[in-house]
Amino acid sequence: MRHMSATQVARLVQVGPAARPYYRALADGLRALIMDGQIPVRVRMPAERHLAETLRVSRTTVTAAYDLLRERGYLDSRQGSGSWTALPDPATTADNPWLGTDGDGLLQIQCAAPPAPSALDEAVREAVEDLPRYGMGNGYDPMGLPVLRERVAARYTERGVATRPEQILVTTGSQHAIQLVLGLLVGAGDPVLVESPTYPHAIDAARQRGARLVPVGVSHGGWQEDLVTGAMRRPGARLAYLMPDFQNPTGALMEDATRAAVVGEARRAGTILLVDETWSELALDEVPRTSPMAAFDTDSRVISIGSASKLWWGGLRIGWVRATAALARRLATARAAVDIASPVLEQLVVARLFDRMEETRAERRRTLRASRDALVAALGEHLPEWTFTVPRGGGTLWVRLDGPGATPLAEAAAHHGVRLAPGPWFGLEGTLESHLRLPYTQPPPVMADVVARIRAARDHGPTGARRPSESLIPMV
Repeated sequence: MRHMSATQVARLVQVGPAARPYYRALADGLRALIMDGQIPVRVRMPAERHLAETLRVSRTTVTAAYDLLRERGYLDSRQGSGSWTALPDPATTADNPWLGTDGDGLLQIQCAAPPAPSALDEAVREAVEDLPRYGMGNGYDPMGLPVLRERVAARYTERGVATRPEQILVTTGSQHAIQLVLGLLVGAGDPVLVESPTYPHAIDAARQRGARLVPVGVSHGGWQEDLVTGAMRRPGARLAYLMPDFQNPTGALMEDATRAAVVGEARRAGTILLVDETWSELALDEVPRTSPMAAFDTDSRVISIGSASKLWWGGLRIGWVRATAALARRLATARAAVDIASPVLEQLVVARLFDRMEETRAERRRTLRASRDALVAALGEHLPEWTFTVPRGGGTLWVRLDGPGATPLAEAAAHHGVRLAPGPWFGLEGTLESHLRLPYTQPPPVMADVVARIRAARDHGPTGARRPSESLIPMV
């Protein structure tokens, strides 16, 4: 089908006559049909005048709805050819929940980032005292301060992977690390394996390089070893981006046997493994002991990245890469076009926080576990139809909805004061619409309030009108 008539569209879209504003409700209805596949992608939509006549609304109303869909990336208009359905680029759409800010007054549940730990204040004071000793230099160290690289290397060694400081490159957050590695090692058209679902900004970084993305499914139960190894082998993947430790967003933990098998297949397939260990220090329950994937590496094809953002605080913007010393130097040279070096004070703060790692891990386990349990209890009370597996670590719950789609639910939730990240942001080409990622990085009372608001959004929609087919559970 290359064209849909006004009659066909009107038959599919269901917008109550009392919906206000009508143009927004019409745009939401059309977007839901596109996301559900009832209106296919790359199909020409009816002219605004024809659809307005069929729906018996003003042409201005349909024009406003089409404009909103274009703004969000669901329509592509071509001069002389009309308007064609499309799927948005998650990095640029106007309704991308990652672009939300605290200033909009919404509870920011789209971001899986905990507040700063209690150890931060003392670490900052000590770092400020250390800072004058570094003032005699120019402040630029593309590899990172030796004091921080020594602590990162020592932590890898403690975890079972002997590491020298010269193998560590300090970056301005883990996203910067991903960008640097992909920028140096991946070219246009190279196959890059990514998990589905996965960290959205890794998808963005690979797309910016012009890579050909190869998805492989991962669920709460983990990875299917044959699917991962097969996905590397068939397209001859240049690089695979994996999160084996409390995977974001599913919370899955990869077993050592699977880690060894994946590294072995990467060796045979000639695939570089970019392993994101951002959540690796945050086990909340007793879990089987696992080794870093680099422990199974015999030919230097595992590149590990980490970050201070989850264990400590995202505002520090400090991450790191563990690679061979030669590759670390190449990455340091490549970063000159981006930021030259990471801030000195933030590096000193993180170095001090490494001295308080066990203290911080205990605090994080206590607070995240309480918030996770509060979120699970609230979902069980108010949204028992939704299904999920409680993760044993990390900071996110990956929830399967019973309907409607996650994208319209996220928009409705914004009208109830909550900003959400729907499933499609974590997949490719609009997939995962039946899922929602719910971080539990805020205090338990906030998590309970969030679920109450989401339930109200599901039952009432963005306008507050109660859906006649559903009963409302009282919420306190």
